Amino acid sequence: MSALRLVSSAARRSTKTFATGRRGYAEAADKIKLSLVLPHESIFSSTDVVQVNISAATGDMGILANHVPSIEPLRPGVVEVIESSNASKKWFVSGGFATVHPNNKLTINAVEAASLDSFSAEAVRANLQEALKVAAGNGSEEDKMEARIEADVYEALQYALASK
Repeated sequence: MSALRLVSSAARRSTKTFATGRRGYAEAADKIKLSLVLPHESIFSSTDVVQVNISAATGDMGILANHVPSIEPLRPGVVEVIESSNASKKWFVSGGFATVHPNNKLTINAVEAASLDSFSAEAVRANLQEALKVAAGNGSEEDKMEARIEADVYEALQYALASK
C-alpha cells in the first residue's frame, strides 16, 4: 500500500473514532465565569460577566462565552470587564496571563492591577518623562533597561487614560 493511501485510510478511520467538538456563537444570555487574581488579592472570583476585553501580547481581544480555549500573555494595558449590557469596569494591568478554559471560564493572573480611575494623567506624564530621561542617560545598562520597561508601562497607561 502506498504511503498516501495508508495516511488517507488512517485519517478516514480516525474521524469515525474521535468525537468532534463544535464551537458555537455566544448568545446574549451566555455568561463567562471570570477570576481576576493578583498575587495578594482576588478582584473577581468566578463572577458571571458578559465579556472581557484584554490587551494580549498578540493584540487586543474580546472574550465572550464559548470562546475557544487558549492561553494569552498580557502586555501592559487595560482589562475591561463588561458585567451587563451597560456596566463596565476597567483595570490597568502591568502584565500577566489570561487563560480561557472550557466550559466558559476565564482566569486572568496579573502581576499588578489598579482601577483606571485611580491614576492621574499629570502624574503619569511626569513619571514617563523621568523614566525616559533615565533610559537615555549615562547610568548603568541595568538602570537604563529598567527605566525603558518603566517607560513602556507608563506609555501604555498614558494611552489607556487618553482613550478612557
